[in-house]
Order: sequence, then structure tokens, then C-alpha cells
Amino acid sequence: MEFNQYQEEARKTAIYPNKGSNFIYPTLGLVGEAGEVAEKIKKIIRDGDSVISEEKKAELAKELGDVLWYIANLAEELGVKLEDVAKGNMEKLRSRQERGKLHGEGDNR
Repeated sequence: MEFNQYQEEARKTAIYPNKGSNFIYPTLGLVGEAGEVAEKIKKIIRDGDSVISEEKKAELAKELGDVLWYIANLAEELGVKLEDVAKGNMEKLRSRQERGKLHGEGDNR
């Protein structure tokens, strides 16, 4: 599935207040779901000796899917295509890599 196709399909399942003019809802959902991913990883470190079982991998994949859903809907609220976000990110990272700036701080490296 392509990014823009995913964004279109995710939008069909979006039900929340003021959809189309509400970037706050998907933003809050995104950080909540990212927190769930972090919590699962924390428990894998604490309880599983940092070993990710196939069961835990499947659980993480589901949570990552939820993260992706919120990213897609936030992008839609902002009027940007997910594919453009992905391409822009790779261009930024390639430029940093070519200039030896992958390490360090700040957005404008």
C-alpha cells in the first residue's frame, strides 16, 4: 500500500469532533499511541530482559499501526500528503548524511 492510499483509507475510518478542522484530536491520539509503544518497550526491557518475542513484536506492530493512523489523519488535517511528508523527511536525512550532520542537535543541521 502506498502512503497516499493509506491516508485516504485511514480518513474513511476517522470519526472525531470537527473532523476536517481539528488538528488537536489526532495530535493527542498520536502522542497517546506513541506512549503505548514506549510503554510496551519499557516492559520488554523490565520483564523480558530486552528480548522481543514474536507475540510482543505482533503487539508492537499493532500499536505502530495506530501511530500511523494518527499520523495520516494529522497530515490530512494539515492539508499535506503523507507521501510528501515521507519524501521530505528522506531528503532532509540524506542531505544531513551527505554533509556529515546526522549527529548533533537542532532541526536545521
